[in-house]
Amino acid sequence: MTERKKYNVAVVGATGAVGEKIIKILEEKDFPIQELKLLSSKRSAGTKLVFKNEEITVEEATDDSFKGVDIALFSAGGSVSKRFAPSAIKHGAVVVDNTSAYRMDENVPLVVPEVNEADIASHQGIIANPNCSTIQMVTALKPIQDHFGLSRVIVSTYQAVSGAGAQANNELEEQSKQYLNGEEMQAEILPVKGDKKHYPIAFNALPQIDVFQENGYTFEEMKMINETKKIMHTPELSVTATCVRLPFFTSHAESIYVEVEKDGLSVKDIWEVLENADGVLLEDDPSTQTYPTPLSAANKEEVFVGRVRKDLDHEKGFHMWVVSDNLIKGAAWNTVQIAEKLIANNWLS
Repeated sequence: MTERKKYNVAVVGATGAVGEKIIKILEEKDFPIQELKLLSSKRSAGTKLVFKNEEITVEEATDDSFKGVDIALFSAGGSVSKRFAPSAIKHGAVVVDNTSAYRMDENVPLVVPEVNEADIASHQGIIANPNCSTIQMVTALKPIQDHFGLSRVIVSTYQAVSGAGAQANNELEEQSKQYLNGEEMQAEILPVKGDKKHYPIAFNALPQIDVFQENGYTFEEMKMINETKKIMHTPELSVTATCVRLPFFTSHAESIYVEVEKDGLSVKDIWEVLENADGVLLEDDPSTQTYPTPLSAANKEEVFVGRVRKDLDHEKGFHMWVVSDNLIKGAAWNTVQIAEKLIANNWLS
């Protein structure tokens, strides 16, 4: 039997929430690793993490960190990707970037493997991982687009605080205690870290994720709009989004309205294509109150769909409820999937 080729892999942002998930998934999937290099900021360097029962010391990322690396998985913020991705490419590595730094670069493929795997082949050293809320939406929409066409998408998201980082999780926990103890809630992180004005997230809903743009939409909303069109190769598709942060820790939920191009469809037609779609699990039975929730989707790889129903006024309109773990499929698993496809299809060079 021919021994499987192994690769030198670097994880940039190894001590962050997504970085740690990436490392765990690399181990669970038995990714063919020759050497694993864990990189971080100077502050986190020296931390020890375990991979396959071996303790690995996290190193500070430098320009020379990528010598001999075949695949570099970045999840340490856009500025870090901009700073070090060119160095990784210079040393011969292919970068899979989990930040927004390169997503809308016309020379960088933006990939969800279940949707547009073939785009990976056109990479010039970098493949971008989409926004977490975009990933789960296009995974659910792709089979509908393929079978019935799409003309319009309207999405409202209900997003977990972990999408804003570990500090946002901590803030939710502390505010919850403060509220239940009758104390004033202290808000410093949400809706946007570094903003002058903040609102408590505990027992609340914040209709702002990321900063506002001149058109009145937030950056998160514009990411969903623009990334969806790029991934699905449909610049003409009508897409609009409202993104809301809610007080739970894990998984994003989305209420999605679509208008298809084909006439005469029923809910069963939508069910059928979703049941056979890669990466999608249909959980939809109103008679037994069966539908996905953020808690039920936590720590799972799939995108879950339920509450599929036909619009009461528009013949070609359908509504659905889509839920997925924002740190797994929305980030770490999608990143590792791209790396797997790079290897499987000999697209590294």
